Amino acid sequence: MRREMMRMSTRNRVGSLLMSLCIAGLVSTGASTASAQQVQVTGPLAGAPAVHHMRIYREHRLMLVPHVGITLRDPWQRSLMVGGQLHFHFTDWLGIGLWGSYGGVNFHTDLTDQVIDAGMTSGPNRLSLPSRAGFGNQLAQTTWAAGPQLNFVPLRGKLALFQKLFVDTDFYLQAGVVFLGIQERANFNPGSDCGGTPDEISACYLDSQSARSNRVTVRPSFGTGLNMYFNSFLGMQIEWRGWPVAINESGTDEGGPNGKFPDGSIDKHDRIGRLHHMVSLGFILFLPTAQKVTD
Repeated sequence: MRREMMRMSTRNRVGSLLMSLCIAGLVSTGASTASAQQVQVTGPLAGAPAVHHMRIYREHRLMLVPHVGITLRDPWQRSLMVGGQLHFHFTDWLGIGLWGSYGGVNFHTDLTDQVIDAGMTSGPNRLSLPSRAGFGNQLAQTTWAAGPQLNFVPLRGKLALFQKLFVDTDFYLQAGVVFLGIQERANFNPGSDCGGTPDEISACYLDSQSARSNRVTVRPSFGTGLNMYFNSFLGMQIEWRGWPVAINESGTDEGGPNGKFPDGSIDKHDRIGRLHHMVSLGFILFLPTAQKVTD
């Protein structure tokens, strides 16, 4: 029995030795193969660019982009914005620019239409809704927006339409500051601004509904978009941008100092902050019209 166990132990040692030799041979073969692959990469292709004849659209060129856009996620009304952009890129992936938009046309949301159609004016909400028919006159809007920005282009490639039409495309990010022209319902305090007979007080409330005030504020701005190039100097842009700002969009008594609600007046304490959105569609024109092409 003891001799048999010794023979089995000897056979196990021999088996372990053979297994170790096989593993060492495989590792050696793998190392040799990897080494051969490295020689190929650093051989004839050493120093060769990743892409030949790449079209450089932005580097050292002016980029003009007239655009039309619309604000999104507005609770009371949306604004149609018309404007343009001017950019200059130091490299194909980094540049600076200016943009601006003017909002002259507004569209009521369904919520606003419901207030106009079915809103009720009573003692507690007389300040917020002097008349339902004039509710649209007290809504705030962004009349214009403009500012500088920094452009960063991390990705580029091609888009295929129906597997037949291919266009060069890049994805970009932008960030900067925006100067906003905001029009709101004017400050109004019935206790100090209205007096006289009940009819005169009622007329004072109605006049306040359409009274407007304008201000300018500066806020951070950021966004992203796609540029699509049809040839060396023409293209199309689809862009989203946003900016956080506080506005009294409904023109109603929303709050007061120290959290008091309502405080019986229309002023800056009624402004509510949120992220405002705008999407735009632009037409791209490059100057000079000739583009650079790599070797």
